[in-house]
Amino acid sequence: MLTNRQIAIFKAIVDEFTKTAEPVGSKRLIDLLDFSCSSATIRNEMAALEEMGLLEKTHTSSGRIPSSKGYRFYVENLMEKQLDEGIKDSLQEVFRQRHFSMDEVVKKSCEILSQMTSLTSVVLGPESRYQTLQHVQLFPLTERSAVAVFITDHGHTENKTFHFQADVSLEDIKTCCNILNDKLVGTPICNVVERMKEIEPLIASHVARHEVLFEAFVSAFMKFASEHVYCSGQSNMLYQPEFADIEKLKELMKMLEDSSLFRQIANHEGNVAIEIGGENNLIQMDNVAVVSSRFKMNDKEEGELMIVGPTRMQYNRVVALMEYMSKVLEDMYRQEE
Repeated sequence: MLTNRQIAIFKAIVDEFTKTAEPVGSKRLIDLLDFSCSSATIRNEMAALEEMGLLEKTHTSSGRIPSSKGYRFYVENLMEKQLDEGIKDSLQEVFRQRHFSMDEVVKKSCEILSQMTSLTSVVLGPESRYQTLQHVQLFPLTERSAVAVFITDHGHTENKTFHFQADVSLEDIKTCCNILNDKLVGTPICNVVERMKEIEPLIASHVARHEVLFEAFVSAFMKFASEHVYCSGQSNMLYQPEFADIEKLKELMKMLEDSSLFRQIANHEGNVAIEIGGENNLIQMDNVAVVSSRFKMNDKEEGELMIVGPTRMQYNRVVALMEYMSKVLEDMYRQEE
């Protein structure tokens, strides 16, 4: 059980380290605390907090920094969420300006989060398992390229441009589209490729260059059915002292490319979750944290907002921002229903 003085000292260390990324010593704490306390007393309290596992001592300084356990204690017991009213107004205005498609909203949210936090944002769009194919159309660009347009029962539209390995006639394209629309409408997006393989003999019997078209459509559907993961602000990590070491930066960039990791992180209880590196096996980097917030697009579809940054990020501001953005997105989708 922490005393009031220990809590004040610990909170002051977290707040100061968040701002400066420099270990906090007893002399600095004397200036930060709003009560009188000797340097010796502060050192004793810091040693006690270190023994509890809430603080760590670095090799390069006599000061202390919060540990993973310390950050967890902070976000669960001491964090006071803060969000400026001006930021709330700005977010409302961005999405009020014009009608955005689902993909545009996801991408825009990703950009806004990285800009407002100066960290890296990851936004997961809805998974395709709840959507079924409503219509498919192929528009030829040249004899060896075309744009495929897929529309789902939720009104989600996706365009995929691809190239054929050989010339394909307009008649073959029309015939293939007719067969696909006849046989695939109502099929869950995640099952379309498997269903296409079942009807391949039918396509082969009606289309001269069926191999070329079949491969192109399968490739396009696989891309369409893949998980929508958007990332923005990766370059912001270059300005974080935790990643000044090139090897650590490379490790972080590799992590940001792992979409399956973010899907696992998104599988959390409650609307908001904070993953702090070193606590579990999901995040392998000790000095990285991920804050995630879920938002509902409709009764079946959900998305996930995430912020990736150093463990010393401003959790009070980041959590408040993400909770509010989730609310803005949910309100927007609710108005469209």
